[in-house]
Amino acid sequence: MQGSFITLEGIEGAGKSTCMAEVLKLLREQGRDVLETREPGGTALGEDLRQLLLGHKHTGMHEDTELLLMFAARAEHLQQRILPALRQGQWVLCDRFTDASYAYQGGGRGMDVKRIQQLENWVQGELRPDLTLLLDLPVELGLERAGKRSAPDRFESEAQAFFQRVRKAYLEIAHREPERVKIIDASRPLKEVQAQLREVIGAFSGQGA
Repeated sequence: MQGSFITLEGIEGAGKSTCMAEVLKLLREQGRDVLETREPGGTALGEDLRQLLLGHKHTGMHEDTELLLMFAARAEHLQQRILPALRQGQWVLCDRFTDASYAYQGGGRGMDVKRIQQLENWVQGELRPDLTLLLDLPVELGLERAGKRSAPDRFESEAQAFFQRVRKAYLEIAHREPERVKIIDASRPLKEVQAQLREVIGAFSGQGA
């Protein structure tokens, strides 16, 4: 029995951590066996790569290096955790996945999406998320929220224009794949965001809102 693969995406300050907790609660209330994980990360190697990617030690990292490190972490994550869990019938809930590469490296950095597609096909084969929740909000609001949270990491230190491109890329993905990607208005109060999540998860799992 194959499990379902759900991902959460969004720019900084979209509330992914809070929404991950809410989705996890909703799924477990339905009796789902859920693996909660994140990218970059999810494995010991992936977490080491996360520190390299998000830390400020390598601020001049070339965009090719950044993309390849993302997919190196993803390859390990898939083989060690995501694929085994899905094969055992678990549901996998992941904070970011390959849509983030298209948004951040493709949209934000301006990299050729064909190169990202090649890595996606090589590393993932035919695997794609069954459902993606895109937490969308204006960039200015997201950065304001993120600034109150903690010191900015390497990505959060980018200029506002970078995040405008990231958001645009995310929304383009959602408009291309409306069956998979569901837009959640993350600018709304928390209770309203949770209600949106409840409705989408309910419809996806066939149990109603």
